[in-house]
Amino acid sequence: MKIVVLDGYTLNPGDLSWDELGLLGDVKIYDRTPAEKTIERAGTAEIILTNKTLLMAPEIEALHRLKYIGVLATGYNVVDTEIAKQKGIVVTNVPAYSTMSVAQHVFALIMEFFNGVGLLSDGVRNGRWSRSIDFCYWDEPLTELAGLTIGIVGFGRIGKAVATIAEAFGMRVIVSDPSSVADYEKFPLNELFMHSDIVTLHCPLTPETKGIINSDILKLMKSSALLVNTARGPLIVEGDLADALNDGKLAGAALDVLSAEPPASDNPLLSAKNCIITPHVAWATFEARKRLLAIAIENLKLYLEGKPVNMVNNG
Repeated sequence: MKIVVLDGYTLNPGDLSWDELGLLGDVKIYDRTPAEKTIERAGTAEIILTNKTLLMAPEIEALHRLKYIGVLATGYNVVDTEIAKQKGIVVTNVPAYSTMSVAQHVFALIMEFFNGVGLLSDGVRNGRWSRSIDFCYWDEPLTELAGLTIGIVGFGRIGKAVATIAEAFGMRVIVSDPSSVADYEKFPLNELFMHSDIVTLHCPLTPETKGIINSDILKLMKSSALLVNTARGPLIVEGDLADALNDGKLAGAALDVLSAEPPASDNPLLSAKNCIITPHVAWATFEARKRLLAIAIENLKLYLEGKPVNMVNNG
């Protein structure tokens, strides 16, 4: 059984082990695979594991021995699942491996915005405190989270985890999710944006949610509010958000995802005022990556035993 990992570096830059995978077949691991090399590298593979390397119709049609695609992530838009289904190729993903890591990062972003720990630390290391005539200093107001309203858009596992943490901070939690049965106040989306001091996005990217954060809905937010996105970059019309930030209509944004990754150097959010951006790392704690790898290998084991799980194209 020939197994090819097309882009293993992001998941495992060297601090995890591929040994368990090696017990399942003849494994070849590439750190990264450019698009023009995909078919060449995977040509004789029966099993492919991919994170962000695309396996669309041209690739799948050309890979005649392919039986199984394991996506090393929860989102599986990197695979043409319909073509795979037509070819009898099983496609699996790894759900729910990073719930607490992403929720933790949401609050790392929130805390950076409201407490400015990074900027304060940089100032101290640059001698600002040593030169101060007072025993302490700050340049921007420091804000207590207790009593603030956090609006959660999308109330799956991560949204629920964020709500639990927010409650521990003493925050009011409101949600916008018609399928939610949680014991939280529910608002239509427009009203949620009007009432929230912080809005955090946890909904999937679909044709209906693409560009859902645009100039019309940003106008509804308080000028003192913060928008957080650790979900998917294309949920936001980035030019509209940059304009709102630069015009002072929104106090800040804290983002872990952008519409294109890596972003183009002229992405308007890279130079927007009061915009904190991290490079899509909310999922990437050691613990979450270790869990992801273990689930991906278990997915493959169960497939080889004739008991596939976490299939995304069996409908």
